[in-house]
Amino acid sequence: MPGKYFEEFVTGSEFITPSRTLTETDVVMFAAMTGDYNEIHTSEVFMNKSQFGKRLVHGLLGLSVSHGLLFRLGLLDETAIAFLGIESWNFEAPLFFGDTIHVKITISETRASKSKPDRGIVKFFLQIVKQDGTVAQSGYKTIMVKRKPAE
Repeated sequence: MPGKYFEEFVTGSEFITPSRTLTETDVVMFAAMTGDYNEIHTSEVFMNKSQFGKRLVHGLLGLSVSHGLLFRLGLLDETAIAFLGIESWNFEAPLFFGDTIHVKITISETRASKSKPDRGIVKFFLQIVKQDGTVAQSGYKTIMVKRKPAE
């Protein structure tokens, strides 16, 4: 079943994704993929002496997981055309190994394409929320979406 078409996204609508626990495996794989082996992610001894007292999940891993959780909702299945950008992404609180997160998504803006009548632009405001209710990250993602086919 396809996701929502452009016309079905209503400004102000909210969605909550399933949750996901951030694991050591996630961090190890992300470090390997990106080459970011900074001790704040990889050394318990180093981080035990830090202000945090324990290792941090890569901030960009949190951002990446938020994108995956957005797509788990099925809102954009078969209707997303292109990921256009990220705006004003804020890292508000640390993510730690073992944190369970979900994403609160609000439709902040929709606009029809001026040049292509078969598509529109949807701006999503995302908040990565930890198990205790703390917002760890937030910002906007913009995605080009198909319009409903003419009947």
